[in-house]
Amino acid sequence: MLLSSPPPVEMNAGARGTETPWGWALPGGRAGEMMPCMAELQQVGLRHPAAELVRDIQRNRTGIPRRTFVAEGLFENNVVLEAGVTIDTFLWCPEAAYSDEAKTRSAQLAARARRAYRISEKTLAYLAERPNPDGLISIARLPDIDPDDVAFGPSALVLVIDGIEIPGNLGTLIRTADACAADCLVLTNRRTRLTHPKVLRSSQGMSIRAPAIEFDEVPDAIAWLEGHGFTVYLADTDDSENYRGCSYTGRTALVVGSERYGISPPWQAAGFRRIGIPMLGSADSLNVAVSAAVLLYEARAQMNGWGGG
Repeated sequence: MLLSSPPPVEMNAGARGTETPWGWALPGGRAGEMMPCMAELQQVGLRHPAAELVRDIQRNRTGIPRRTFVAEGLFENNVVLEAGVTIDTFLWCPEAAYSDEAKTRSAQLAARARRAYRISEKTLAYLAERPNPDGLISIARLPDIDPDDVAFGPSALVLVIDGIEIPGNLGTLIRTADACAADCLVLTNRRTRLTHPKVLRSSQGMSIRAPAIEFDEVPDAIAWLEGHGFTVYLADTDDSENYRGCSYTGRTALVVGSERYGISPPWQAAGFRRIGIPMLGSADSLNVAVSAAVLLYEARAQMNGWGGG
């Protein structure tokens, strides 16, 4: 997938040429790059708006800023830096840093953030959901992707996620799509936030990296896919054909639906082909993420010409 928007900002380049309220030149920084003096960050507590926002996001409360999420620890914050997403706030607890890498990343995150503060170990323990987050908590925002800015090559793979309700399933779907090198995700009838903390955890941070386009109305998503020349398949056990008998070359979109209700009526009414995975035991269906993995890998195998025995 190609986007007409600029590429992600390179790691640790966010404050280049820009004076920040806490900005100081640190030894070892690149020429012309302003880095924060971490010792001079203002210390804040649990009643500070930044800390309250972290708690609201972690507890999935309503009214949080659009596409905003919390990243904890080295792994998630490394993904934040590498993906070049916008960092609104960085909270740093030097006493809880257990590695030199965490200290290095703290300066990079503070330089990229719109604002940065220091917090105590007690505050960190109250805010963090994962153990030993190495003193690093960031509030960041996923980019909005305009569907009109997206372009595809002759062969492309898209996973359409329709009405998924369980955050863990959504995260696993995102992680699986990334593993199969899907070009992007399309979300319709959204029931859980892409930035839900459990989505971030279960996707292993891939919800930060994976390009995701959300449509408020299914007909708009259908028109967009058809306008880009996609062949659309619905994953459905009823009146379906064996998934192994279909061609997934060219531009292919696979639609998976809600855990309880399946794919929504507007998708069903569009007349797309239904494909199913044979159920050879007593169970009548697979978990949605497992089904998506089977279909995505079959499509990728055909697109990449993987040989079979």
